[in-house]
Amino acid sequence: MFKALLMMLVLGGLVGLVLGFASKAFHVEPDHRQEELLAMLPGYNCGGCGYPGCSGMASALAEGTGSIDKCKPSKADTKEAIRQYLADHPKNA
Repeated sequence: MFKALLMMLVLGGLVGLVLGFASKAFHVEPDHRQEELLAMLPGYNCGGCGYPGCSGMASALAEGTGSIDKCKPSKADTKEAIRQYLADHPKNA
């Protein structure tokens, strides 16, 4: 019984160390532009742009595959602000 308990503690400690190392070694910095673009969009989630709501549009804009011109509810000044934001904050390679 004591051997089994000791083995489980050792095994748990080793797995914890491996997971801790892996979380540091394989850490990927998230792209915060998507969240900021989502805050700039109108938030109607109408789907008029062809994406599943504003979050889909923000994701496409951040990836460089979407066009803000497809967003029907956005006003001209909002579209221009988003274009300027994308120009000032290019996608990291």
